[in-house]
Amino acid sequence: MAGFLTKIFGDGNKKQLNRIQKKVDQIEALEPQIEKLSDDELKEKTTEFKERFQNGESLDDLLVEAFAVVREAAKRVLNMRPFPVQLIGGIAIHEGNIAEMKTGEGKTLASTLPAYLNALEGKGVHIITVNDYLADRDSKQMGELFEFLGLTVGLNTNGLSKEEKREAYECDITYGTNNEFGFDYLRDNMVLYKNQMVQRKLNFAIIDEVDSILIDEARTPLIISGSAKKSATLYQQANSFVVTLKEDDYTYDEKTKGVQLTEEGINKAEGFFHIENLFDLKNVSLIHHINQALKAHVSMHRDVDYMVQEGEVVIIDSFTGRLMKGRRYSDGLHQAIEAKEGLQIQNESMTLASITFQNFFRMYNKLAGMTGTAKTEEEEFRNIYNMDVIAIPTNKPIIRDDRPDLIYKSMDGKFRAVVEDIKARHKEGQPVLVGTVAVETSELISNYLKKAGIKHDVLNAKNHFKEAEIIEHAGQKGAVTIATNMAGRGTDIKLGEGVLELGGLAVIGTERHESRRIDNQLRGRSGRQGDPGVTQFYLSMEDELMRRFGSDNLKSMMERLGMDDSQPIESKMVSRAVESAQKRVEGNNFDARKQVLSYDDVLREQREIIYKQRFEIIDTTENMREIIENMMKSTIDRIVSTHTQDNDEDNWDLQAIVDYAHGNLMDPEDVSINDLKGKESDEISEILLEKAKEKYNQKSEELPPDQFQEFQKVIVLRTVDTKWMDHIDQMDQLRQGIHLRAYGQNDPLREYQLEGFHMFEDMVASIEEEAVKYILKAQIRENLQREEVVKNTQAVSGGSEEKKKVRKPYVKKVNVGRNDPCPCGSGKKYKNCHGKNE
Repeated sequence: MAGFLTKIFGDGNKKQLNRIQKKVDQIEALEPQIEKLSDDELKEKTTEFKERFQNGESLDDLLVEAFAVVREAAKRVLNMRPFPVQLIGGIAIHEGNIAEMKTGEGKTLASTLPAYLNALEGKGVHIITVNDYLADRDSKQMGELFEFLGLTVGLNTNGLSKEEKREAYECDITYGTNNEFGFDYLRDNMVLYKNQMVQRKLNFAIIDEVDSILIDEARTPLIISGSAKKSATLYQQANSFVVTLKEDDYTYDEKTKGVQLTEEGINKAEGFFHIENLFDLKNVSLIHHINQALKAHVSMHRDVDYMVQEGEVVIIDSFTGRLMKGRRYSDGLHQAIEAKEGLQIQNESMTLASITFQNFFRMYNKLAGMTGTAKTEEEEFRNIYNMDVIAIPTNKPIIRDDRPDLIYKSMDGKFRAVVEDIKARHKEGQPVLVGTVAVETSELISNYLKKAGIKHDVLNAKNHFKEAEIIEHAGQKGAVTIATNMAGRGTDIKLGEGVLELGGLAVIGTERHESRRIDNQLRGRSGRQGDPGVTQFYLSMEDELMRRFGSDNLKSMMERLGMDDSQPIESKMVSRAVESAQKRVEGNNFDARKQVLSYDDVLREQREIIYKQRFEIIDTTENMREIIENMMKSTIDRIVSTHTQDNDEDNWDLQAIVDYAHGNLMDPEDVSINDLKGKESDEISEILLEKAKEKYNQKSEELPPDQFQEFQKVIVLRTVDTKWMDHIDQMDQLRQGIHLRAYGQNDPLREYQLEGFHMFEDMVASIEEEAVKYILKAQIRENLQREEVVKNTQAVSGGSEEKKKVRKPYVKKVNVGRNDPCPCGSGKKYKNCHGKNE
């Protein structure tokens, strides 16, 4: 079928490459001419291009010459000459697509070409990387090239002051991580003054390792949160209860990782907590804590999902194997794990602002990316981000030997075979990279190798700080390196002397990841730039992926055939079955990401309205009168409409209207029922609006114009921020329970859209009413200042929180028991902390 479609439509990728190749030929043809330019003449080209752009030439018109100039500058400054395939990759990126370039093909250098061209617009280019190390490395290395050509380069990292960040964003080209750019966007929409904002309008982003950022991390939102004080006692009690449970007391679904109490478990819970009915409404919080404690014990595993370091739970990124320091699981799961591990329990947090990577990056005018592995997710990139994946040919043919999977009956048999393979290759001197999915697997194989007396390095979340040094030696003769998935991103293993003759780098995978892309990344460590290499995956019937997708039949077949652990199956059929299992998981994950996006789109529309209006308030130098009078009109129209809906005027509740006006809009003597009797509803609105405007005019005369302007901004900003924060929380709660509507034959998404819309309308009405009430009724203070609604905020990513520990000075205000936790937040008992001297 695929071949038939190719005949009709032609190979899309090939067509794209043929079209791009024509431009590459033109760039190549310019080389002799550009080579003759002196350094100064080459630098002058940037000014010339900018002028031509200002005079009406498009970036596409300038592309051929600009790419030729960058290539020549790269030769002189970096001593690197971009290959034709890198020029193809650069053009694909400039056109807003994804360049799929294999490991070692020079993506970083290829990105300089479109970055330079698009920087000529003067609107800023963002180059996004997966970690600070890569952002720092690339900004320094490639920065030399850009600065030689007269462009400015900035590095945006965590911990910079607002001034330093603004300076980085003002540069022509800015490097940084996806998290940092996203958090800056959210922070910019929480500022109180325009000069506190750091970002310019989002123009063009080039995302390195685009599949990692837009696919792997797409489901997890960026969140700015503030502390919500909650007692740690309930987490400890729930934990104490869960440790008493036996396997019959709960059910665990391995596919969904869901844990539920059985009838026996529910009875035990009611006995343990001395309650009649666990599902009584007043026990909602208790059920939540029990469920999180269950999840912490049954589905979250130490050294796989998280580690304990220096008394803190540190998350392990399931995609890269890196430690995510300072991040926290949300919704109380992190506290449940802290209780499980017997650690001090930190506060839960309240969401102030949030956005998913999907919606953040879709705000750029133009988006492009590069990676070694994106073709398997092409449909998602096209549907959600409107980007095509263009597979760029390699500079030299790939001669790596990718061998069929070897499948063993048990894990023990598999690991023994892996160690034997490593031993044999090590004896020959061939370097070996062993890829593992979890930290514990890397340590298990390390123990096997120690017993066998084989010297090796382990690269996992526990020692990632040695990453560059370990990777540098991984291609040397006789080197054995065990690495989690983190070795698959942004790292390049160069072969040592004499390794080519031994067959290049051998990559051994100890199990398949649920995503084919991650497996392909591991394979891609070997055979770079036409080098030889070999890859081999070892699987067992007890691997998680095999267990989740029906390995029972195969296992019983192996037993019937009398196969023991020393005899693997090497079958294309089994490899295809594994790949089909991976495709199913990828399909499920795609559907889940699409669903997250559909729900987040509801909040996105609301967020954009609020942020736009908030910015107008901060930005306006005009009188706030028009904004406030519009709020007054909406508020009055709503209250009048509510109480004058009946066709019979005798049933109108004029007293309620007057009471509202007295309480929220004006003084009691300003309006009475007699003023409103016998009037049409729109006349009533008009009377009240006129009276409210009179009150507003009186207020405005109490202060000089600039101070009254500031007073109004303070009121409106504080009201908007408080109401928006509560709205996000309510939308989150609605989202969590909306799936139950499906039982009533209703579409949960449609219900979420409708209810979300009504909740948003209610919030806007509430903002208008409260702002008008405070402006018309509040006592004006001359020293009123804009204040953040919540202080000591934390940046949260991936359903996890980036904490900033803030120890406040302790002031005793209430009586504290000597054995109670000290109110200063140290985690010590009061008698051992601030109560020592009492």
